[in-house]
Amino acid sequence: MSLKRWDMGIQKRSLKKHTYILCSVYWVNTPKLVLRMRPKLFSVLLLFFGFASADYLKNPDFETPPTDLPAGSSLQLNLNNKIPGWSFEGTVLYVTASEDITLPDNGHAIQLGPDGKINQTFFASDDEMEYLLTFTLAAGGRNCSTYAGFVVSTPSSKGFFNFNQQYGKEPWQIYGHYLGFFSEKMPINLVIESQETQPSSDSDSDSDSTCWPVIDSLLVTAVPTWDGDTSNFLFNGGFEFGAEFPSKSAEGILLNAAPNHDESSLREWTVIGTIRYIDSEHFFVPEGNAAIELVSGVSSGIERALRLKEGSTYILEFTLGDANDGCEGDFMVGVRAGSVEQRIMIQNKRTGSANDFSMTFDAGPDDTVISFLSYSTTKTKDGIFCGPMVDNVVLRPLKSQRSGYKFTLMNLLFLAAIKVFF
Repeated sequence: MSLKRWDMGIQKRSLKKHTYILCSVYWVNTPKLVLRMRPKLFSVLLLFFGFASADYLKNPDFETPPTDLPAGSSLQLNLNNKIPGWSFEGTVLYVTASEDITLPDNGHAIQLGPDGKINQTFFASDDEMEYLLTFTLAAGGRNCSTYAGFVVSTPSSKGFFNFNQQYGKEPWQIYGHYLGFFSEKMPINLVIESQETQPSSDSDSDSDSTCWPVIDSLLVTAVPTWDGDTSNFLFNGGFEFGAEFPSKSAEGILLNAAPNHDESSLREWTVIGTIRYIDSEHFFVPEGNAAIELVSGVSSGIERALRLKEGSTYILEFTLGDANDGCEGDFMVGVRAGSVEQRIMIQNKRTGSANDFSMTFDAGPDDTVISFLSYSTTKTKDGIFCGPMVDNVVLRPLKSQRSGYKFTLMNLLFLAAIKVFF
């Protein structure tokens, strides 16, 4: 057995209630040991390289009811009502889970009607962080011909969301959204405002056929900025940094298109189309806690552009497979690394399986684009969009070896001791 030392230095970083220490560790260069220790490795890593989730928002699940409102009520709010922690304007309803409106926890939520708006100002932490939002969007009724949406905005970002039954079998969905980069107790005004969607030409003209959005269970997460990593030129290649998974996330988190990697809720990746952010508790994930699934059919995917040394040869390594979510049909994935492109056919075994792939390329004078795009449209037997799973993307110079080394038992115990004392 040979050992290699990876000197990370010692750095103490406080993230809200959590303290993390990065230190020197040793890697074990033994393939058999690598296979046995891989699942445990990421459980430990997530303790130390995770991100801070604090109670940034007051009353984020709306379980503290508005004033002057009987318990268990569902009715439109007026000037005499106040939503604890929130301000509101326009048509806003406080709703309770019922036959018409289903919520993950069967509790309470806010429905935004025409011109409805809620907002809350919270404060950033002392550290410089990227802030992400996870929330639940429920259908505002049954037999809807049109689902009205809403806009989520802060001083640094804006995103439109509306319910789409083709992305899940539940009458509610979980979305992720990038809020912005903030620091030093900066005030962040979070605004959620309804926006009517134009009905299709063949939809019912009855106004009752438009279902207005219901929002619930908002969760704000702070993610530290990247300080660089020589072992993988692609930060977040394992997709561990993204919108936080709530307890009720059996269908994953939907991530809409992002204009660039700086404004994406999947940190450092540009999202094309719609993808599903999946966790290892509910899906097959080859490594770590998270992966992505390309769900919106042809041309949905992710992309990253970065500057590499011109003329140097690099290797891109990645894992493709199926997420074990009942998807039917094989997948075609287009992978691009600079000027090199490949289309890879993935046999969908529907049991949760994956294969490792790699491709080499020479960097050109311009930014190098790394992308993964779906070239097939697949669904479950229930008609829900699904697709290929992508994980563990590593970009490195060809002359170096991929980090296939894992912690020794003594270092794992050492890290655990640090967690206890700090």
